[in-house]
Amino acid sequence: MAFGLGVLRLAPRDFWAMTPRELAAAVDGAQGRFEPPATRAALEALMRAFPDHRSRER
Repeated sequence: MAFGLGVLRLAPRDFWAMTPRELAAAVDGAQGRFEPPATRAALEALMRAFPDHRSRER
């Protein structure tokens, strides 16, 4: 809680709305630990799995 409110300077509302995974990612980012960016192939796979529009076919 001290890290989220003090170091990350999150508003209490924002801190309490975060999931533990979101908080862990914010802590990692603040400490300079980042995941490598997604590859183009990974992005395209996500775009196929979760398209922005729904097909009209049902």
